[in-house]
Amino acid sequence: MPQESIRNFCIIAHIDAGKSTLADRFLELTKTVPEEKMKPQYLDQMSLERERGITIKLQPVTMNYTLNAKPYTLNLIDTPGHVDFSYEVSRSLAAVEGVVLLVDAGQGIQAQTLSNLYLAQEQNLAIIPVINKIDLPNVDLAKRKKELADLLKINQEEIILTSAKNGQGVNQVLESVVKKIPAPKGKAGAPLRALIFDSFFDEYQGAIAYVRIVDGRLMSEDKIQLIAATKTIKVQNVGIFGPELKPTPELATGQIGYIATGMKDIESCRVGDTITIFSDQLAMIKPLSGYQEVKPMVFAGLYSQDGAGEKLRNGLMKLKLNDASLALEPEYSPVLGSGFRAGFLGLLHLDIVSQRLKREYNLNLTITVPSVAYKVILKEGGEIMVKSPQDLPDPTKIEAIWEPWMKVDIITPDTYMGSVMELVKKRKGRLKSSEYLGKRLILHIEMPLALLLIDFYDKLKSVSSGYASMSYDFCDWRPTRVIKLDILVAGELVPALSSIVYEDSVYPRARQMAVKLKQTIPRQLFEVKIQASVGGKIVAAERIPPMRKDVTAKLYGGDVTRKMKLLKKQKKGKKKMRDRGKVRIPPEAYLAVLKR
Repeated sequence: MPQESIRNFCIIAHIDAGKSTLADRFLELTKTVPEEKMKPQYLDQMSLERERGITIKLQPVTMNYTLNAKPYTLNLIDTPGHVDFSYEVSRSLAAVEGVVLLVDAGQGIQAQTLSNLYLAQEQNLAIIPVINKIDLPNVDLAKRKKELADLLKINQEEIILTSAKNGQGVNQVLESVVKKIPAPKGKAGAPLRALIFDSFFDEYQGAIAYVRIVDGRLMSEDKIQLIAATKTIKVQNVGIFGPELKPTPELATGQIGYIATGMKDIESCRVGDTITIFSDQLAMIKPLSGYQEVKPMVFAGLYSQDGAGEKLRNGLMKLKLNDASLALEPEYSPVLGSGFRAGFLGLLHLDIVSQRLKREYNLNLTITVPSVAYKVILKEGGEIMVKSPQDLPDPTKIEAIWEPWMKVDIITPDTYMGSVMELVKKRKGRLKSSEYLGKRLILHIEMPLALLLIDFYDKLKSVSSGYASMSYDFCDWRPTRVIKLDILVAGELVPALSSIVYEDSVYPRARQMAVKLKQTIPRQLFEVKIQASVGGKIVAAERIPPMRKDVTAKLYGGDVTRKMKLLKKQKKGKKKMRDRGKVRIPPEAYLAVLKR
């Protein structure tokens, strides 16, 4: 396919705007997938994506399309809409020349719509504005068109109206992709330069790299060099996405495809690395700029309940190949054994990673209570980054503690501004500025990350009747007053349940954690005490009553001393179990304590 006939583009939008449904219509219209094989959310390959109805992973697909008797190759990358997977979006945008900006006709412009739009504008990508779900009842299309036109500073006539559900306007979107998105500008005769924008591990073919060919061409059996990893390998095969892996003789300039590297050393296949042909002129090849390093927002310890440390490590390394935003470093706990301190972009990201480890790698996990990172200034000089409550130094050695603050953009109907601002105030947030978007407000707020992550999004949806949306990004570090809260279960300290909390909210937080644990830990044959302590002082406590067997049921008469003797014997047995027994804390308890 000639280079001028290639179009590379993404679909970007807020969650639930209909990206996956629009992608389904593209596949049908271009006959990329046979009609008998089509199913809803075709590009969402993981069972988790189908269950939850959200896109988690970017997914490329190559489509053939004919316009005015001229054939074109359209390379689409379907992207997630949730803020926790924004790194998937940023990597996808670096591999394309244009985007379809999708807006829900019912909801209008939402926070993540703006966030993804700004990412596309920073890279000077062509933008095709599309309003989807126009078949919904009581939709004010005139209002939605005016909002989008004002945001993009364009004429309303340039906006395409579609219903991905029934196919209306979909062909017009594909025509605009061909007409408005420029062809790739790479040099076909130059040495090969290919950018890795994603990857995954295959048991038979090793590490599979998703690449955008920027310059030159690549064929099967070529000997290639991964510049940053300084790794030289022989390519097993190359191909395109159909959306399944489809081998081809070569990948030419401007194409998006895959490379089967055969590498079992999966850490060498890094997202953002540049691939070139191995030669004596390697020093002359300028690497591509790659990606900005991702900054994890939430940290939690991951441990195997079965002591399968090596199995956990292999599973995490393979998962990291498929999820470049996951940060890992080895960690050891005297109680839980060898594990990893993992960094995530949010609580949904943490939840998805833990579910994938259980399903794809058959791992039974213990997950410590998630926390944000704190910058601790020591009295003796220097500073350390604390990502775990166990790493927090003794209070006598601490000069100051700094916490991360976030820039939060909230879009809400103006009628809910009072209740939204009340919620923001409760979470120590500060309104910096606001602006109108029709009858809706964009609130620019600064807030501590620790209070944003827990359940702020759920509360925001609640106080705004589901209409408000939000996106966030790192702002700066600011001083705070926090202390370590420990949890004891049956008299034993449980390091995985320790957390860092604000001094002014330690008592309600301790009480809440004790109650949550009482609800999630199963009853034992002996009494279980749950205690929350600060510096050795118990600040909250609950008890789980023992399961009780009626040992006197077999009695049918006689002196009362027979009954007392049996009860006394049972009491001694329960005491012995309490002294020797271990309480197994289920994995759901670690996440349950986060919910307020």
